Order: sequence, then C-alpha cells, then structure tokens
Amino acid sequence: MASLIATLARSLFGPPPEVLCEQVTWTAGVAELRRRTHGRRESGAFLLGGKDRRRRIEEFVFYDDIDPHALDTGIVEIDGRRLGALWTHCRNTGREVVADVHVHPAGFGQSPSDKANPIMAEIGHIAIILPHFAGRATMPGGIGVYEYLGARRWRDRSRESPSPLHVGWWPWR
Repeated sequence: MASLIATLARSLFGPPPEVLCEQVTWTAGVAELRRRTHGRRESGAFLLGGKDRRRRIEEFVFYDDIDPHALDTGIVEIDGRRLGALWTHCRNTGREVVADVHVHPAGFGQSPSDKANPIMAEIGHIAIILPHFAGRATMPGGIGVYEYLGARRWRDRSRESPSPLHVGWWPWR
C-alpha cells in the first residue's frame, strides 16, 4: 500500500521516471542475472523496450546469449562482431536498447573499466549496476544508476530521489 501511495504521489507532484520496468519483468531478469553469476562472476544484459515519453524496459537480453564468451574472463567483455544478433533481434521485435544492467561482486560504484568502456556509448544512455552479484539490493535506492554524458564522462544518479528508474506499476505509460 505504501508503494502505491508513493507512486501516486510521485505521479502527481514529482518528476516522472525516465526509465520504467514492470515488477514481474525486473524480478525475472534480475533472478536470471543472479543465476548466471554462479556467485562468482559478473553478468549483464541489454535492457530492451520502447521509447516514447519515457523508456520502458520490456525484455532482458543477456550478454552471454549475444556473445557466449562475454563472461569468460570474470568481467564483461563483449566482442562487437557479435552485436549483429542483438540488432537483428531489435528489428524483429520492434524494440531498442533503452538501458543496460550488470552486476558487481561488492558495491554498485562504477569501476574504471565501466567508465572507460560504456556498453552503449550514446549520450543519455542509462547504465545500471547491481551489487553483490544481484544477491541483495536490486531496487532503486540500493543500486547504481549512471547516465552517459559522452567522452567517457558519467553522471552518477544512484542517490537521486526519486530515482530516474522506477520498478513497478506506473499510472501513465
């Protein structure tokens, strides 16, 4: 009930979220990320959906489904030659990359590698980091949310209140 009241209050008086995801989609995607870590390595996914007034996450496409060797070193390294499969999937489903998510072994801060090598080097792209191999905090307020500014510069939006990412029901799509 408190979550519903907070969502309604934000929809009336606060800024709308920039990225939306239904609870069932988020929960299933995060559970699969956690499973793929095997409790010892990073994992991640492209977050696909639509963009109209705001971005809607509708599907997780896991890095190692696009590039089977993306997680072999323990960190995320995607061979750009494998991205054709992602773009084909986007065309076939009418979706686009609206954000990305990956996990870290401890906190949700960006590593030097994260900062220097954005998954999507597009200004305004949102990158999400889940701490503890997605085993603990997985919701806004306890996760990393970063906006790409270009030229390997990022804006840390993790502690913004309200978060630019909203998981759950939203009255206006």
